[in-house]
Amino acid sequence: MLDSLIVPLLVTTDLPPDADLAGFGALLTETARELPYDAFLAGKVFWLDRPVLPQQRPASETELRFAAMLGYVAASGAGHETRQVVADVRRAATTAIASRYGNGAAAPAIFAIRERDIRERTPDTALYVDTRDATPDLITATRAYL
Repeated sequence: MLDSLIVPLLVTTDLPPDADLAGFGALLTETARELPYDAFLAGKVFWLDRPVLPQQRPASETELRFAAMLGYVAASGAGHETRQVVADVRRAATTAIASRYGNGAAAPAIFAIRERDIRERTPDTALYVDTRDATPDLITATRAYL
């Protein structure tokens, strides 16, 4: 088993109204490849749209949609600190989101959170995503938390 640090994460951002949730999740998880160490990112993505009451008209087609991911990032190797891993993920995700969506999206907010919050706050309808073809030991270590 590899030495690794596993950090529970919350990622939120506003996306263009035509953004695909699965595509957003894949984009986030693939940012693990941009980190300066071997990493694996897995979690569940979902929309946090505003509630629309029956008497209200639907959301505007130009209104940004609020997307979120609750999950874990595993960073291989000894000596990692949570703050630095979160900063590395934030940098990589900000670059990826800006590249994919341009001015149509907001910079993501990325925070380390409590593991308990992931279990309690992930909706049942959330879509599972993870970094493809990651190091098997990192996948195994992280999936124990999922």
